[in-house]
Amino acid sequence: MSAAIPQLPPRYLRTPEAARFLGLSGRTLEKHRTYGTGPRYSKLGGRVVYNFEDLQAWVARGAKASTSDPGVGEVLPAKRHAAVSPAYAGQTRR
Repeated sequence: MSAAIPQLPPRYLRTPEAARFLGLSGRTLEKHRTYGTGPRYSKLGGRVVYNFEDLQAWVARGAKASTSDPGVGEVLPAKRHAAVSPAYAGQTRR
C-alpha cells in the first residue's frame, strides 16, 4: 500500500528569486511589470510574488527550435511598446 502524498501548496517567488530563476536582473523584471511585458504576478499586501508555473509559461511562450522558427508566441523586451500584442493585451493580472 502506498501512502498518499499530500498536495504541496503552489510555490511563489519574490522578485529577486524569480529574476535569478529567469536569468534576469531584478530591475529588468521590475521593468517588465511596469510595461506589461513580463510574466504574470500577484501582489500580497505590498509584496510582488510570482507563481512558478507562470514564470515557466512566460519562458515557454518565447521557445523556438531554430532562428527561422516563428514559435508559439513572443516575449517582448522590457521597454515601452506602441502596440502590445494580443497575447499580452488579454492577459489579466492576479
